[in-house]
Amino acid sequence: MTVRYFAGARAAAGRPEETAPGGCLDELVVGLAERHGEQLAAVLRVASFLVDGVTCHDRRAPLPAGATIDVLPPFAGG
Repeated sequence: MTVRYFAGARAAAGRPEETAPGGCLDELVVGLAERHGEQLAAVLRVASFLVDGVTCHDRRAPLPAGATIDVLPPFAGG
């Protein structure tokens, strides 16, 4: 699957996107935090996630094969 990072998540990961193994969103988040360290882990704790453009509400549901996961940290502004 493809993981795309936006804003502060992109800065913390040091890249705009990467590929990752499947599983559920909770497993993906653990793997990404282990791969990139505490800076990204902190962003992932407060981020929202889109799975193929749809907000993910069940973080333990299996992710579809070939899915695109968008990591969206909280945005400031008004």
